[in-house]
Amino acid sequence: MMLSVSTSRPVISKSIQTSFPSPGLSSLMAPRIHANGFTMPRRIRTQGTFMASDPTVISAEELASRLAQGEDLLVVQVTSRQVYDAAHIEGSHCVEPAELVSGTPPATGRLPDAERLAGLAGRLGLGADRQVVTLDDEGGGWAGRLAWTLDVLGKRDWIYLDGGLHAWHQSGLPLVSGPPPASDPARDVSITVDHSPIAEAEDILERLDDPDLTVWDCRSWEEYTGQRVAAARAGHIPGAVHLDWLELMQRDRGLRLIDDVAGLLERRGIGPQQDVIAHCQTHHRSGLAYMVARLLGFPRIRAYHGSWAEWGNRPDTPVET
Repeated sequence: MMLSVSTSRPVISKSIQTSFPSPGLSSLMAPRIHANGFTMPRRIRTQGTFMASDPTVISAEELASRLAQGEDLLVVQVTSRQVYDAAHIEGSHCVEPAELVSGTPPATGRLPDAERLAGLAGRLGLGADRQVVTLDDEGGGWAGRLAWTLDVLGKRDWIYLDGGLHAWHQSGLPLVSGPPPASDPARDVSITVDHSPIAEAEDILERLDDPDLTVWDCRSWEEYTGQRVAAARAGHIPGAVHLDWLELMQRDRGLRLIDDVAGLLERRGIGPQQDVIAHCQTHHRSGLAYMVARLLGFPRIRAYHGSWAEWGNRPDTPVET
């Protein structure tokens, strides 16, 4: 990997759940970035009209062009600080995954409290005047978790960098190393938590027999069928539809989203006409599921932030294998 500040090759972390592609193309094969224009980010919605607050997905080349023109985008990389220090887009900010979760067992992936959310918003300088670009190094799980958090904070016009660091590097675009850029002191901000993107266990328990509700389980098949145990009880929520998050990404194309993601969801029985609640083990992998549904324009998509770490450890929740 060619870095602007070093000839060494930084290490990009690999998720324990994902086998990643080999390092990307040489910088000699970098695409030409035109300074006088850019292609609008694609919106992979299937129905309805677009509003200014709609999220979008953008390619590495499109993002590079917009940054080169000086557009004031807040680029946020959701990785460990170690990964960020080794390789990041120049000028981007780092949010560590632990900042997005409560960390309280057994359901460690639940939303942090309002004080921590306000602290994160203040540190990043979130405001109505700047769009946030979210990315990670694993194909969209943590980037999607940030997107969901932004929705909870009412910041719904985020942009997803398709494929994240891997796609950026594969496109021959430069990554730099070192600490985050100096920033203004954290601001005291007042936040309002929008609960509409959040699902609780009771929201599912009350509607287990409701045909208008689709529970999307994006864990592995082994977890879904109970072969892999990660809680007091193993298996899945009765009636849940299984679609592994890994099926949404192209591991031979820099972890970009698959071309016909809408068709894949439709074939699995996940559509915009229903209430959809996505979950995994800790609402990490389901960050990608939630984000994809938002990009497709699903009007009633939520994420169960307690996920299986909560459901599988409660004594009163039904389980199928």
